[in-house]
Amino acid sequence: MASMATHVITGAGSGIGAAVARRLHARGDDLVLHARDAGRAKELAAAYPGAKTLVGDLADPDKLSWAFSHQTLPDSVDSLLHIAGVVDLGPVGDLTPKSWRHQLNVNLIAPAELTRHFLPQLRVAQGHVLFVNSGAGLSAHADWSAYAASKHGLKALADSLRHEEHAAGVRVTSVYPGRTASPMQAKVHQQEGKDYDAARWIDPESVATTIVMALDLPRDAEVNDLTVRPGADLPPAFRTLPG
Repeated sequence: MASMATHVITGAGSGIGAAVARRLHARGDDLVLHARDAGRAKELAAAYPGAKTLVGDLADPDKLSWAFSHQTLPDSVDSLLHIAGVVDLGPVGDLTPKSWRHQLNVNLIAPAELTRHFLPQLRVAQGHVLFVNSGAGLSAHADWSAYAASKHGLKALADSLRHEEHAAGVRVTSVYPGRTASPMQAKVHQQEGKDYDAARWIDPESVATTIVMALDLPRDAEVNDLTVRPGADLPPAFRTLPG
Protein backbone atom coordinates (compact mmCIF):
# COMPACT_ATOMS: atom_id res chain seq x y z
CA MET A 1 0.00 0.00 0.00
CA ALA A 2 1.37 3.42 -0.94
CA SER A 3 2.42 5.90 1.73
CA MET A 4 -0.05 8.50 2.96
CA ALA A 5 -2.90 6.03 2.71
CA THR A 6 -6.01 6.69 4.81
CA HIS A 7 -6.98 4.07 7.38
CA VAL A 8 -10.16 3.97 9.47
CA ILE A 9 -9.44 1.94 12.61
CA THR A 10 -11.62 0.71 15.46
CA GLY A 11 -10.02 -0.44 18.69
CA ALA A 12 -6.93 1.78 18.39
CA GLY A 13 -6.85 2.48 22.11
CA SER A 14 -5.23 -0.78 23.22
CA GLY A 15 -3.93 -4.20 22.26
CA ILE A 16 -3.76 -5.14 18.59
CA GLY A 17 -5.50 -1.94 17.48
CA ALA A 18 -2.97 0.26 19.24
CA ALA A 19 -0.07 -1.71 17.79
CA VAL A 20 -1.45 -1.33 14.26
CA ALA A 21 -2.20 2.37 14.74
CA ARG A 22 1.34 3.01 15.98
CA ARG A 23 2.83 1.27 12.93
CA LEU A 24 0.72 3.17 10.43
CA HIS A 25 1.10 6.50 12.23
CA ALA A 26 4.90 6.13 12.43
CA ARG A 27 5.20 5.72 8.68
CA GLY A 28 3.12 8.82 7.99
CA ASP A 29 -0.22 7.38 6.93
CA ASP A 30 -3.46 9.26 7.65
CA LEU A 31 -5.51 7.79 10.48
CA VAL A 32 -9.20 8.11 11.26
CA LEU A 33 -9.61 6.59 14.71
CA HIS A 34 -12.98 5.48 15.93
CA ALA A 35 -13.90 6.33 19.53
CA ARG A 36 -16.98 5.45 21.53
CA ASP A 37 -17.36 8.97 22.95
CA ALA A 38 -15.83 12.46 22.85
CA GLY A 39 -13.58 11.82 25.84
CA ARG A 40 -12.03 8.77 24.24
CA ALA A 41 -11.65 10.66 20.97
CA LYS A 42 -9.66 13.36 22.76
CA GLU A 43 -7.33 10.73 24.23
CA LEU A 44 -6.73 9.13 20.83
CA ALA A 45 -6.08 12.49 19.17
CA ALA A 46 -3.45 13.24 21.80
CA ALA A 47 -1.81 9.84 21.38
CA TYR A 48 -1.62 10.12 17.58
CA PRO A 49 -0.87 13.73 16.59
CA GLY A 50 -2.46 14.63 13.30
CA ALA A 51 -4.97 11.79 13.38
CA LYS A 52 -8.67 12.46 12.92
CA THR A 53 -11.32 10.87 15.12
CA LEU A 54 -14.78 9.50 14.49
CA VAL A 55 -17.21 9.16 17.40
CA GLY A 56 -19.95 6.55 17.62
CA ASP A 57 -20.94 3.83 20.06
CA LEU A 58 -20.41 0.36 18.56
CA ALA A 59 -22.67 -1.06 21.26
CA ASP A 60 -25.57 0.86 19.70
CA PRO A 61 -25.18 0.32 15.94
CA ASP A 62 -28.66 1.68 15.19
CA LYS A 63 -27.38 5.16 16.06
CA LEU A 64 -24.09 5.04 14.13
CA SER A 65 -25.66 6.46 10.98
CA TRP A 66 -27.02 9.45 12.91
CA ALA A 67 -23.67 9.99 14.66
CA PHE A 68 -21.71 9.90 11.41
CA SER A 69 -24.13 12.29 9.71
CA HIS A 70 -22.94 14.99 12.14
CA GLN A 71 -19.25 14.41 11.40
CA THR A 72 -16.96 14.73 8.40
CA LEU A 73 -16.00 11.43 6.80
CA PRO A 74 -12.98 11.01 4.52
CA ASP A 75 -13.61 11.15 0.77
CA SER A 76 -11.44 8.11 0.12
CA VAL A 77 -10.52 5.20 2.40
CA ASP A 78 -7.64 2.82 1.69
CA SER A 79 -8.41 0.48 4.57
CA LEU A 80 -11.13 -0.09 7.12
CA LEU A 81 -9.71 -2.06 10.04
CA HIS A 82 -12.24 -3.67 12.37
CA ILE A 83 -10.19 -4.42 15.50
CA ALA A 84 -12.47 -3.44 18.40
CA GLY A 85 -14.27 -6.23 20.23
CA VAL A 86 -15.86 -7.29 23.51
CA VAL A 87 -16.14 -10.63 25.28
CA ASP A 88 -18.42 -11.92 28.03
CA LEU A 89 -17.93 -15.59 28.86
CA GLY A 90 -20.51 -17.89 30.40
CA PRO A 91 -22.46 -21.09 29.79
CA VAL A 92 -25.49 -20.94 27.52
CA GLY A 93 -27.69 -21.61 30.53
CA ASP A 94 -26.51 -18.41 32.22
CA LEU A 95 -26.01 -15.88 29.43
CA THR A 96 -28.79 -13.28 29.22
CA PRO A 97 -30.19 -11.65 26.08
CA LYS A 98 -28.42 -8.45 27.16
CA SER A 99 -25.05 -10.20 27.04
CA TRP A 100 -25.83 -11.79 23.67
CA ARG A 101 -26.96 -8.49 22.18
CA HIS A 102 -23.94 -6.57 23.47
CA GLN A 103 -21.46 -8.99 21.93
CA LEU A 104 -23.36 -9.32 18.66
CA ASN A 105 -23.73 -5.54 18.40
CA VAL A 106 -20.06 -4.69 18.96
CA ASN A 107 -18.45 -7.70 17.30
CA LEU A 108 -20.73 -8.19 14.29
CA ILE A 109 -23.52 -5.70 13.63
CA ALA A 110 -21.41 -2.57 14.17
CA PRO A 111 -18.67 -3.79 11.78
CA ALA A 112 -21.36 -4.47 9.19
CA GLU A 113 -22.78 -0.98 9.67
CA LEU A 114 -19.36 0.70 9.53
CA THR A 115 -18.57 -1.22 6.37
CA ARG A 116 -21.86 -0.12 4.80
CA HIS A 117 -21.00 3.51 5.50
CA PHE A 118 -17.47 3.35 4.12
CA LEU A 119 -17.99 1.12 1.10
CA PRO A 120 -18.36 4.07 -1.33
CA GLN A 121 -15.01 5.48 -0.19
CA LEU A 122 -13.39 2.05 -0.24
CA ARG A 123 -14.58 1.48 -3.81
CA VAL A 124 -13.10 4.80 -4.90
CA ALA A 125 -9.70 3.79 -3.50
CA GLN A 126 -10.02 0.08 -4.35
CA GLY A 127 -9.33 -0.31 -0.67
CA HIS A 128 -9.13 -3.05 1.90
CA VAL A 129 -11.52 -4.21 4.63
CA LEU A 130 -9.78 -6.19 7.36
CA PHE A 131 -11.62 -7.94 10.16
CA VAL A 132 -9.70 -9.03 13.25
CA ASN A 133 -11.64 -12.14 14.10
CA SER A 134 -10.51 -14.78 16.63
CA GLY A 135 -9.73 -18.45 16.95
CA ALA A 136 -13.23 -18.55 18.42
CA GLY A 137 -14.52 -17.57 14.98
CA LEU A 138 -13.37 -20.97 13.70
CA SER A 139 -14.09 -23.25 16.66
CA ALA A 140 -16.39 -22.73 19.65
CA HIS A 141 -15.59 -23.98 23.15
CA ALA A 142 -17.57 -24.28 26.36
CA ASP A 143 -18.50 -20.90 27.88
CA TRP A 144 -17.62 -19.04 24.66
CA SER A 145 -20.98 -19.42 22.86
CA ALA A 146 -22.03 -15.77 22.48
CA TYR A 147 -18.55 -14.48 21.64
CA ALA A 148 -17.91 -17.35 19.23
CA ALA A 149 -21.30 -16.83 17.59
CA SER A 150 -20.47 -13.17 16.99
CA LYS A 151 -17.10 -14.13 15.50
CA HIS A 152 -18.53 -16.94 13.35
CA GLY A 153 -20.96 -14.32 12.06
CA LEU A 154 -18.05 -11.96 11.39
CA LYS A 155 -16.43 -14.64 9.23
CA ALA A 156 -19.67 -14.96 7.25
CA LEU A 157 -19.82 -11.17 6.85
CA ALA A 158 -16.25 -11.08 5.54
CA ASP A 159 -16.76 -14.00 3.17
CA SER A 160 -19.93 -12.52 1.68
CA LEU A 161 -18.39 -9.06 1.37
CA ARG A 162 -15.36 -10.52 -0.42
CA HIS A 163 -17.57 -12.06 -3.09
CA GLU A 164 -19.72 -8.95 -3.43
CA GLU A 165 -16.89 -6.43 -3.74
CA HIS A 166 -14.26 -8.39 -5.69
CA ALA A 167 -15.30 -6.83 -8.99
CA ALA A 168 -14.96 -3.36 -7.45
CA GLY A 169 -11.36 -4.10 -6.47
CA VAL A 170 -12.01 -4.08 -2.72
CA ARG A 171 -9.91 -6.64 -0.87
CA VAL A 172 -11.28 -8.39 2.24
CA THR A 173 -9.18 -10.16 4.85
CA SER A 174 -10.03 -11.99 8.06
CA VAL A 175 -7.29 -12.40 10.67
CA TYR A 176 -7.75 -15.06 13.35
CA PRO A 177 -5.36 -14.44 16.25
CA GLY A 178 -4.95 -16.86 19.11
CA ARG A 179 -4.84 -15.49 22.64
CA THR A 180 -3.04 -12.16 22.55
CA ALA A 181 -1.67 -10.12 25.45
CA SER A 182 -4.20 -7.29 25.83
CA PRO A 183 -6.72 -5.79 28.26
CA MET A 184 -9.35 -8.07 26.71
CA GLN A 185 -7.22 -11.11 27.52
CA ALA A 186 -6.84 -9.88 31.09
CA LYS A 187 -10.64 -9.68 31.33
CA VAL A 188 -10.99 -13.20 29.93
CA HIS A 189 -8.64 -14.52 32.58
CA GLN A 190 -10.61 -12.72 35.26
CA GLN A 191 -13.82 -14.32 33.98
CA GLU A 192 -12.11 -17.72 33.90
CA GLY A 193 -10.79 -17.22 37.44
CA LYS A 194 -7.17 -17.54 36.34
CA ASP A 195 -4.04 -15.48 36.94
CA TYR A 196 -3.01 -13.37 33.94
CA ASP A 197 0.58 -13.30 32.70
CA ALA A 198 0.99 -11.30 29.48
CA ALA A 199 4.29 -13.07 28.71
CA ARG A 200 2.37 -16.30 28.07
CA TRP A 201 0.46 -14.92 25.09
CA ILE A 202 1.07 -13.55 21.61
CA ASP A 203 2.52 -10.04 21.56
CA PRO A 204 0.08 -7.59 19.87
CA GLU A 205 3.03 -6.35 17.79
CA SER A 206 3.30 -9.79 16.19
CA VAL A 207 -0.34 -9.69 15.12
CA ALA A 208 0.15 -6.10 13.90
CA THR A 209 2.99 -7.33 11.69
CA THR A 210 0.65 -9.78 9.94
CA ILE A 211 -2.04 -7.12 9.49
CA VAL A 212 0.33 -4.58 7.96
CA MET A 213 1.71 -7.31 5.70
CA ALA A 214 -1.78 -8.03 4.40
CA LEU A 215 -2.41 -4.32 3.78
CA ASP A 216 0.90 -3.84 1.96
CA LEU A 217 0.63 -6.90 -0.27
CA PRO A 218 0.92 -5.92 -3.96
CA ARG A 219 -2.33 -5.67 -5.88
CA ASP A 220 -1.71 -8.89 -7.84
CA ALA A 221 -2.61 -10.91 -4.72
CA GLU A 222 -4.68 -10.76 -1.57
CA VAL A 223 -4.80 -12.57 1.75
CA ASN A 224 -8.30 -13.89 2.43
CA ASP A 225 -7.81 -15.66 5.76
CA LEU A 226 -4.82 -15.49 8.08
CA THR A 227 -4.51 -17.52 11.30
CA VAL A 228 -1.97 -16.38 13.90
CA ARG A 229 -1.21 -18.90 16.62
CA PRO A 230 1.18 -18.89 19.61
CA GLY A 231 4.73 -19.64 18.50
CA ALA A 232 7.41 -22.09 19.59
CA ASP A 233 8.70 -19.74 22.30
CA LEU A 234 5.45 -20.08 24.26
CA PRO A 235 4.75 -23.14 26.44
CA PRO A 236 2.92 -25.95 24.56
CA ALA A 237 0.01 -25.84 27.03
CA PHE A 238 -0.89 -22.34 25.82
CA ARG A 239 -0.93 -23.07 22.07
CA THR A 240 -4.35 -24.73 21.79
CA LEU A 241 -6.53 -22.60 24.07
CA PRO A 242 -9.48 -20.74 22.53
CA GLY A 243 -8.77 -17.16 21.56
